[in-house]
Amino acid sequence: MKGKKAVTENIQSQQWKMLRTIAETLNQSTEVQPMLQSVLEELLDVTGLSTGWIFLTDKFSLFETVAVQRIPPGLSWERNRPLCEGSCWCLNKYWKGTLNQAVNIIECKRLDDALKYHWGDTWGITHHATIPLTAGSQRIGLLNVTSPGKERFSDEELALLEAFAYQIGMAVQKTRLIQVQKRRAQQYARLDQASRAIWAIRDIDHLPEQAICEVDRSFPWPFVAMWVNKGNRMQLVQGKKRPSNVDISLEIPDLIRKSFEKQQLVLVREDESLEHFQSFWPDCTGVIAVPVSTQTERIGVLSVGGIQGNEVEEDDSQVVKALGKHLSLAMESARLEEKRQQLTVSQERNRLARDLHDSVNQKLFSLSLSAQAIKEFPQEEKKLFQETLQDIQDLSQEALKEMRALIWQLRPPGLEAGIMTALRNYAHQLGLRVKDEVEGVDRLPGPVEEALWRIGQEALNNVSRHAGTDQVILRLKVKEGEVRLEVIDFGKGFSYDSKQHHQRTFGMTSMKERAEMLGGSFYIESIPGERTVCRTVIPIRERGMKDDSDSDRG
Repeated sequence: MKGKKAVTENIQSQQWKMLRTIAETLNQSTEVQPMLQSVLEELLDVTGLSTGWIFLTDKFSLFETVAVQRIPPGLSWERNRPLCEGSCWCLNKYWKGTLNQAVNIIECKRLDDALKYHWGDTWGITHHATIPLTAGSQRIGLLNVTSPGKERFSDEELALLEAFAYQIGMAVQKTRLIQVQKRRAQQYARLDQASRAIWAIRDIDHLPEQAICEVDRSFPWPFVAMWVNKGNRMQLVQGKKRPSNVDISLEIPDLIRKSFEKQQLVLVREDESLEHFQSFWPDCTGVIAVPVSTQTERIGVLSVGGIQGNEVEEDDSQVVKALGKHLSLAMESARLEEKRQQLTVSQERNRLARDLHDSVNQKLFSLSLSAQAIKEFPQEEKKLFQETLQDIQDLSQEALKEMRALIWQLRPPGLEAGIMTALRNYAHQLGLRVKDEVEGVDRLPGPVEEALWRIGQEALNNVSRHAGTDQVILRLKVKEGEVRLEVIDFGKGFSYDSKQHHQRTFGMTSMKERAEMLGGSFYIESIPGERTVCRTVIPIRERGMKDDSDSDRG
């Protein structure tokens, strides 16, 4: 009895020593694959077994062979291909949920195929033990071990292997958590870097392109792009890794359309919906798409994609979502800054024009009148001053001419040839075909003309972006102390209620405020599927117009 007890204690001591050895090996690595390779080699040494391999799997029909040790030629054929492809009995039972503990003996389909297809010698190995790798309720993979000629494992051996497998499963889970935390920290560090770069961009016209390049530079995602809304089409802007700009109108991938229309994050991996997407990004295995929008406008969709071996993960979704918000806010901030600068320049231009007119211009005009009056003195009194006075008049007239040219140059760019010519030229720049109708226009006061120019610009922009047509009517009419500008398109229209404030975009609000600042009004009439009319009515003072005209003649 004492001898048997001593043998049992000796076996238990050896088992605890084995477990401690394996635990030490598991604690020496923070990378899953090198750790499992090391622990498999150690496990075979301490158990006296010769051959083993480890599968990791978390989805049905998908697995990865992460560690092999001393496998026969029949299994190592073509870089371990028999162990890396196809299914087998142990994996099938594992995926079905019927393999939950160490199994004594399983005949191996992979070994049978090696003999059947003459892949190489199997060293007489025909069977192996299979032990599930778990961490609590988390299923991780399978441990397979064997030796030549071994067809059965004792209950003690299976119990020991299960103890090893539990340690391995817990170590894999811990290592994965560490890697997730490390990767998350790296991603948020990159997010901080990219967001700082995005907020530093000041050129609103090229902000999407520059922002995508910054994201592409900061993150290891294989594919980075943004679909920018251009009214009836979307423009694809990609990063430097795969540079190209392609206009697409009918072939927008469904997942991009879904993200844009529903204004929500979309994550797709290993799905049929990727087939269309892969026409733009070959080899893509997963995509994350997030909308980029301001409070008043849907700008586009930011998307990132992965490939085999560098897939997009669930954790990436929050990072991409944060990037989309940063890009949205940066776009809105840049547009507000642009409008602020335009307003500042316009105010300064008006101030300078007013100061020039009220001071220098009036003085020169007075000088001209004085010179003219002196010329009309009796001949005997002005004879000595005739030539000098003539010079004064000539100089003053020349100065008046130059001053008016300077004041005209201070008006908003594009208005040199008149409001209708400026709007027509701007519409042509947007690719629109224009029909104009003008009635009763002579010359408009500067503030009125500038307001109509800005309102007309915004209305034409909306036609280009949203109407779905390239034809527009410009109608300008001056009658009974007011000027009326109408921008009309027969595009797709939209449902609009002027009383619903939430329907107003920043552009609509800006147009309305410009008209109301001059005591005027701004209206939108739209019928879905038929037409949209933007109408601006601004009162003009006939006296003010006459005064301006008189000054020109003086």
